[in-house]
This record gives sequence, structure tokens and C-alpha cells, in this order.
Amino acid sequence: MARAHTTKELLERLRTIEHELGLALEEKEHEFRYRWSQGKARFEQEAIEQHRKLKMRLPRYIAESRVPAILSAPVIYAGMIPFVTLDLFLLVYQGVCFPIYGIPKVRRADYVIFDRGHLKYLNLVERLNCAYCSYANGLLAFAVEVTARTEQHWCPIKHARRLRAPHSRYQRFFDYGDAQRYRAQIEEIRKDFEDLVTDEANRTEKK
Repeated sequence: MARAHTTKELLERLRTIEHELGLALEEKEHEFRYRWSQGKARFEQEAIEQHRKLKMRLPRYIAESRVPAILSAPVIYAGMIPFVTLDLFLLVYQGVCFPIYGIPKVRRADYVIFDRGHLKYLNLVERLNCAYCSYANGLLAFAVEVTARTEQHWCPIKHARRLRAPHSRYQRFFDYGDAQRYRAQIEEIRKDFEDLVTDEANRTEKK
């Protein structure tokens, strides 16, 4: 019982940290002079003009690029092939499997976000690079959440060793070696997605 209480306290601390991060982001909005309107960050006109002055023109950008960086670009962008394949697989995987096991689907739009291309101080190549990185990192974060919810259903057991970056569902898992609690509460943990339902309800209310 004491262990469960500790886990609950950790989750509350995580929510507090998320709230504090939200406040920090609001301060950045004020500092860099943009506001949110219709789901987009919109800069003040003065800030936009300043951004345009700081934009590095494409010819200069290419001229100042290192030759190894240019030659390695095709290797980097070849990653689009496995990324798109993974993206399509996750679409099918969630659509087929999650409804069967009662697992809430992950909103892809919460992870794959393309907004840096609107920044006026980026040239065409920089915008393309940002779009690629947004897609690749967002997709992998999306994949981690999909597999995290899958793991919660099939194997919600913590590892004996400490993870460097545990996923969002990990704190709900059973301790390594806690066989009694695993057998007694496995079905309960498999269905413990109430926090996701609450978050979705709050999101709907804000809209």
C-alpha cells in the first residue's frame, strides 16, 4: 500500500512540473513577442521584421556550408524511407489492435508537429531541415507512446536496472520481482488508462 501511495505522489509531482513548464512557456511567448491564435503562434509585426533581417540568404548559406555536411545530406534524408514505413505501420497497428484490447489510441498530432517552418529567419534549406527533424523526432516519440501503451497491456513490469529515459506509462508498472501483486492486479493495470481519458476530456472542454 505504501508503494502505491509513493507512485501516486510521483504522478502528482509530474503534473506539477508540467504546470510549471507551461508557465515557463508563457514567459517565453512574452519575451519573444508572439501569442496563440487559432492554434498557431503569431508574432507581432515588429518581431517579424526583425526575423526577416536576420535571415541568411540561401546562396550565402550554401557557400558557407562545409563540404562533408553537403555530402552527408543524402544519407540523412534516406531515413525518410524507414520513417514513412514506420508511420504507415503504426497507423495500421493502432487501428487494428488497440480497439481489440481497449487501449486508447495515441493522437499522432500531439507528437508530429510542423510549426518551425513559419519562422521568418529561416531560409528554405533550414526550413526543410526543421521539417525533417520535426517529422523524424515527432514520429519516434509517437512510436514510443504507442509501444508504451502496448507494453502496459502485455508486460507492465519495471526493469531491474534503472532506465535512462522511462516512457510515460512506466511508473504504473509493477516492480521487478513483485510476483504477488502482478498476479493479483495485472488486469487492473492493463485497464489503467483513466488519466488519458481525463486528459482527453479536459482537451475537449478547452476547445
